[in-house]
Amino acid sequence: MSEHLKIHPVSDPEAPLPPTHPTVPRVSRGSSRSEHGDTTKESVTQPPQLDSPQRKKKGRRSCWCRCVCYTLLVLFLLIVVVGAAVGILYLVFRPKLPDYNIDRLQLTRSILNNQDSSLSTAFNVTITAKNPNEKIGIYYEDGSKISVLYMQTRLSNGSLPKFYQGHENTTIIFVEMTGYTQNATSLMATLLEQQQLTGSIPLRIRVTQPVRIKLGKLKLPEVKFFVRCGVFVDSLSANSVIRVRNSNCKFRFRL
Repeated sequence: MSEHLKIHPVSDPEAPLPPTHPTVPRVSRGSSRSEHGDTTKESVTQPPQLDSPQRKKKGRRSCWCRCVCYTLLVLFLLIVVVGAAVGILYLVFRPKLPDYNIDRLQLTRSILNNQDSSLSTAFNVTITAKNPNEKIGIYYEDGSKISVLYMQTRLSNGSLPKFYQGHENTTIIFVEMTGYTQNATSLMATLLEQQQLTGSIPLRIRVTQPVRIKLGKLKLPEVKFFVRCGVFVDSLSANSVIRVRNSNCKFRFRL
């Protein structure tokens, strides 16, 4: 009876060991390995950021915007303060415009020189000035000018006296004016024709008057009054009182 034997290979203990290859973990491209071999974390080193021209431009723009905003804010506050001050002054003093009227106009001299056709004239004008304000006075200063004109021709010039007009006061002003006009032959013919056709002669009276306004005890800086009057008279006869048929005056002032 035969026996079946199973023979298993046995390794030779004296045989050299086969070479072993170290196991290297796979690292994805672009990643770095830490000192502890952790390949799941990436360490990326970023280059230092430099100030670009666009960032500098944005900084300058932001600074400019802040300056503009501060300037507008200061202007707004200044307007508010000035407006509040003007409103308070208006409520306290209740200012009203003065009123002017031409009451009387007299031609005291009208001489036409036949040699050179020049005209010498002299006028007396009576003006009524009314100050309707209860708490405001008016100082009429030196340097005023008053003129009488027919169309674009200046007939006489003069000036108003210096005086102070108090509260709610009416002042009658007498003004003497003189004038000299060259080549007045055609002017006299036009005046005579105007009177015959319409029965009146339109004149213009212009007044420029420096004044200072007094608010209570406060005296303001000098301003200028401009008065423009349209006057219709019945004639321009010398040495006679000229009847004023209509008078309309407009007033404005300028700093």
